[in-house]
Amino acid sequence: MTNDDPTFSFYDENAAIYAVRDRSLPQRRLDAFLNALPAGASILELGCGGGQDAAYMITQGFNVTPMDGSAEMAKQAENLIGRPVIVRRFEELEDDQAYDGIWAEASLLHVRRSDLPGIFNRIHKALKNGGIFHASFKAGKTEGYDSFGRYYNYLSADWLDDLLMSTGWEDISLNETDGSGYDGKLTKWLRMRASKGIPSAI
Repeated sequence: MTNDDPTFSFYDENAAIYAVRDRSLPQRRLDAFLNALPAGASILELGCGGGQDAAYMITQGFNVTPMDGSAEMAKQAENLIGRPVIVRRFEELEDDQAYDGIWAEASLLHVRRSDLPGIFNRIHKALKNGGIFHASFKAGKTEGYDSFGRYYNYLSADWLDDLLMSTGWEDISLNETDGSGYDGKLTKWLRMRASKGIPSAI
């Protein structure tokens, strides 16, 4: 996804409005994710948006590194959480075994489907052995843009399961739930959790 992609343009141009939109904190999913990690674990949030999820994880005592591809969204998150937010695209992730968990709620759904395997490999590398990865997508079988010009890679559970297995993930959990998005339209969400396996001793 390039810098002039309309998806990034949307978030840069609408950051102030988007950051304070009416959004329910996904506390149940956050708590399940955090409960699977050690106390005080290091967490990378990919696509932190307005910073609400990062703020919650910080209040729970976790060492959170928030990251977003939109410089304007990062400013909004910084205003909320009072700490720096890394401005970086998913494809620029270069960390190596740095995090106990990676949280990507409704962010990787903007990655082109053909680019997802490479991004998942980068996420896998960035996690410590045994680390936990959470992400959510809008479910479906197509690709395209919504009414705001944002790209989506609508994924099926089978497609995502195949991708996770092919990129070396373990303890894969997938589930679908009904919900909606910023456009107000009803949609089915596909949520996943997986762990990075610990290499066998030679």
